Amino acid sequence: MKSVLVTGAKGQLGKSIQKIASDYPQLHFTFADSKDLDITDPKSIAEKLSNKAFSHCINCAAYTNVENSEKEPEKAFKVNSQGVRNLALLCQEQQTVLIHISTDYVFDGEKGSPYLVTDTTNPINVYGASKLEGEQHIQNLMSAYFIVRTSWLYSEYGKNFYKTILQKAKEGADLSVTDEQVGCPTHAENLARYVLDLVVEDRETYGIHHFTDEESLSWYGFAQKILSENNLADKVRLEKAKNYRTFARRPKYSVLKK
Repeated sequence: MKSVLVTGAKGQLGKSIQKIASDYPQLHFTFADSKDLDITDPKSIAEKLSNKAFSHCINCAAYTNVENSEKEPEKAFKVNSQGVRNLALLCQEQQTVLIHISTDYVFDGEKGSPYLVTDTTNPINVYGASKLEGEQHIQNLMSAYFIVRTSWLYSEYGKNFYKTILQKAKEGADLSVTDEQVGCPTHAENLARYVLDLVVEDRETYGIHHFTDEESLSWYGFAQKILSENNLADKVRLEKAKNYRTFARRPKYSVLKK
């Protein structure tokens, strides 16, 4: 039986993996949140990994606040770059396959067509830059790894766009959403199954992978879909935001192609 360590277990993806873990009886899971395993602390990682014989480590731990990353870049790089380096070193030492979750924000969004795994990266914000550094540490330090880039993750857990739109709509609030960014909304449970299938299938297709739910939408289009799915389209006013601005620059078109 393969033994799998999941870091960042209280995040969207971590909780989604926990939800479907029983569908994978051939795997033995150990779930660790930041209190159990702090990836920025090598000692914390060593205590969890050393001699535990984990075949795989799924790293869901990340600093994901794009706006705050601009204001607190040291925090973003501490987790998304240095923390990943710490994890990569220990996984390589223990011969544990690392499955690391990355982002569409490693691209600048100027290509105008879906990004391939072979396309040149060029992040335009701190969050994307910190995630790219994490990718590079893994590539430089490890021989057996999967880097899985995904985008616009949502689920019933935590804070995400889907839950925010749904809550505001149910409260009867008017909605103003930008159509200036296009990507692929991805349900965390679908990503969880993709990642666990990588473990089960045991194919040594190591390297960078892209996974999304494949339907490309603007944030405005995604909001429309959310309202429609929940029979709220006729009950809420949804308009396109004018002069939409955020503190962090964001890719205009960050659709990922598998």
